[in-house]
Amino acid sequence: MTSTVPALGTRTAEGSALQAVLLDMDGTLVDTEGFWWDVEAEVFAGLGHTLDDSWRHVVVGGPMSRSAGFLIEATGADITLAELSVLLNDGFERRIGHDLPLMPGAARLLTELAAHEVPTALVSASHRRIIDRVLTTLGPQHFALTVAGDEVTRTKPHPDPYLLAAVGLDVDPTRCAVVEDTATGVAAAEAAGCHVVAVPSVAPIAPARRRTVVSSLEQVDLTFLRGLMPLE
Repeated sequence: MTSTVPALGTRTAEGSALQAVLLDMDGTLVDTEGFWWDVEAEVFAGLGHTLDDSWRHVVVGGPMSRSAGFLIEATGADITLAELSVLLNDGFERRIGHDLPLMPGAARLLTELAAHEVPTALVSASHRRIIDRVLTTLGPQHFALTVAGDEVTRTKPHPDPYLLAAVGLDVDPTRCAVVEDTATGVAAAEAAGCHVVAVPSVAPIAPARRRTVVSSLEQVDLTFLRGLMPLE
């Protein structure tokens, strides 16, 4: 899938000002944030370095350029960012080939959004090659479009991925609900003007204006998302 696929179904979620739902992938729909850290630790072990567990909170949810760059600098590993990115993506693909668990409530939410023809996009900092692999589990039919981290000049925490998704769906970003699990993703969605539901996966996230924090995706359904914004 590409980030230019037009929206399918009805443009507006009937009965509310909600126009679309934009979903993060790692740690939000699929339980893979731990996979990334395990792969990073494995790759750096092969380079002769041990990762400090406290760094996990620094790299979680970030674009690969930022997280990999941080780890290179922190460890002093003799490897370029481009070389490390290949190793991390290769390792992650091998890992998800064995097991790709969905987050509790993810399958139910995707099915409900599709049943009500709510325009839905997958917006991830992961690269296209990773998204396309994960989509075989999530079901590409659940998304009108997908946006990958290597398809935008500035990925999360910048607003560009969410703004691109709103343009692709032909909706107002201020009428979109975003579901994210990290502070980096939340920052991107809020900078785009979206209403955010945070489901923290690794580090805690505090409630704020236009931001609702829940403990599990099982608490999120269409009624909940519609209630984030008033009727027009």
